[in-house]
Amino acid sequence: MLGSWRWNVGFGIAGVGLTVIFSLGNNPMSVILMRSLYAFVAFFVVAFAARFVLGVILQPPAIPMGPSEEEAEDPRGAEMDLRTPDESDDLNQLLKAQLQQGASSSPQPATQPVKEGANEGASSFKPLSPPQLVSTAGKQPEELAKAVRHLTGE
Repeated sequence: MLGSWRWNVGFGIAGVGLTVIFSLGNNPMSVILMRSLYAFVAFFVVAFAARFVLGVILQPPAIPMGPSEEEAEDPRGAEMDLRTPDESDDLNQLLKAQLQQGASSSPQPATQPVKEGANEGASSFKPLSPPQLVSTAGKQPEELAKAVRHLTGE
């Protein structure tokens, strides 16, 4: 538990003080003393519960002193490799292929050379070639108005 019994007594005295302050003008002294005793007991018990809850919440987590036998034998997950492989040659080949594609008149994407040990999925890769954006210069005003109405929901 957090703290000592003195905290409980302090809470109990605070409860007595509040009871006396709120009851002084309306009740006789015998009723005030009886309610103050009840308030002291109630606040004393509530302070025990509060100290217990705070002790559980604020307790530091248990830290193991050393690695267990299972962790010492299994090195998986003990280290993390943050290096990335050097792919500058692949990038250069891809850029050259795109330049050659732009120079030629065929719209077919250039194929990349397959590395040794690469699977079938990598050899069938084709870069995305999105359609060209259309300008509004050659469109009729009625078509443009219809498209705007459609987009705005009118």
